[in-house]
Amino acid sequence: MYAVIYDGNCNLCVTLVKFLEQIAGSEGSARFGYVPMQDDVTLRRLGVSAEDCEMGMLLIELTAAGEATDRRWQGSDAAEEIGRLLPMGGAFVQAYRSMPGAKAAGDRTYTFVRDNRYQLFGKRDRTYRSQQPITWPNCDQSQCAQP
Repeated sequence: MYAVIYDGNCNLCVTLVKFLEQIAGSEGSARFGYVPMQDDVTLRRLGVSAEDCEMGMLLIELTAAGEATDRRWQGSDAAEEIGRLLPMGGAFVQAYRSMPGAKAAGDRTYTFVRDNRYQLFGKRDRTYRSQQPITWPNCDQSQCAQP
């Protein structure tokens, strides 16, 4: 399973999370859990700092027990890895990566959008919390805030 950490106040970010929730369907609910960057309790449990969140979206591989592993992707790398994990997404990511200059252009575009997302796409009045959050067996969040 993977944790997708996104800005729950960003209109673009929330739209993309909702899109992922739909296209991943029931298979995706077992593959991805979504955590807004505003969820301090879950971020702390996953070992994610506010500074990490400033660098953009994160994708973190989780163990079967829901604990974070050392495998993490951030920014455009996270977007590519999410794409690779989707049905038939691997071929698209491979084609994108094989085009000369595409990765560098994608990185620059991601950084620009990340730094200007509220101006470009607006900011939500309330944080969006996914219907497919990260959960831990036999544990409520307040009890399990510290690993």
